[in-house]
Amino acid sequence: MTETIAPQPRWRRWGKEALWLLLMALVISTALDFWRSPALPEDGPLPTLILQDGTTADLLAMSRDKPLLVYYWASWCGVCRFTTPTVEQLWQEGENVLTVALRSGNSIQLQQGMTRKGLTFPTYNDEQGNLAARWQVSVTPSFLIVKDGKVVSTTTGWSSGLGLKMRLAWARFS
Repeated sequence: MTETIAPQPRWRRWGKEALWLLLMALVISTALDFWRSPALPEDGPLPTLILQDGTTADLLAMSRDKPLLVYYWASWCGVCRFTTPTVEQLWQEGENVLTVALRSGNSIQLQQGMTRKGLTFPTYNDEQGNLAARWQVSVTPSFLIVKDGKVVSTTTGWSSGLGLKMRLAWARFS
């Protein structure tokens, strides 16, 4: 007498395949983040930046008490249309945020665009892309978590608010 083995239900097969795909996506995403990861220059102190509103930002001082989220974005970036409101919300909730607008026009054009979109976060206008080149940022959007003047985490592309909050929380305790 031969026994027949019932096939696995579809949902179980699909579940396994979905888990494998998720694992592969995670591995590929992590590898891409590592490959494209920006880095602060080792050759000197962090710069003091003059922001859009005329104030100055000392990145070392800003990253001492709690981790600083540095968000590279551009007015012409399609993915940034989805991530920028999330960063604005984090800023409104009191997170430590500094943004860098990459090649997004002169100061007047940038300010008009930010006003039109209701953006109030502190922004440095990297009009020529010099800061991005110095920090090896080649992709927008890029997120850097800086703690005590050192980059402790980076990611590029779309990221959720929860994902960014988790990165900031992780940096607080690391």
